[in-house]
Amino acid sequence: MPRPPAARTPREVLDRFHQAMRDKSADDLADLYAEDGVHEFPFAFPGFPERYEGRERVREGYRATWGSSPVRVREVRSVAVHEDPGTGTLVAEHVVVAETPDADGTFTIPGLLVLHVKDGRLTRVRDYMDGLSVARARGLLHEPPTKPN
Repeated sequence: MPRPPAARTPREVLDRFHQAMRDKSADDLADLYAEDGVHEFPFAFPGFPERYEGRERVREGYRATWGSSPVRVREVRSVAVHEDPGTGTLVAEHVVVAETPDADGTFTIPGLLVLHVKDGRLTRVRDYMDGLSVARARGLLHEPPTKPN
């Protein structure tokens, strides 16, 4: 039987967050948030919002983003996780390994999540990701020519 949200630890919330990424499930992701939870993108780039305010905006935003993207997450490699049990704050450094159907091989997107968890729900997320890697993966930006030695 699944644990009720209030019984989830911040690490369990992080694990579910990563699973929602792998599954491209906006519903599973949004269900991790408090009703008034906020998801921020401090390093926002063109065509991407700076934040989603509220669980339903998270759901709508990720449905649109993940639904329009051919990118599939194959795995999320944890680099480091730092937790402050007294505050429910968790900092997770990770590398997302992903692929697109029309490309050979995989690509990586480094990122950092700062999660604030209260009563088993996300109240605030600060999502730092390498926007250039995301843009390249979506075909919006191409590699610059290399400089001769």
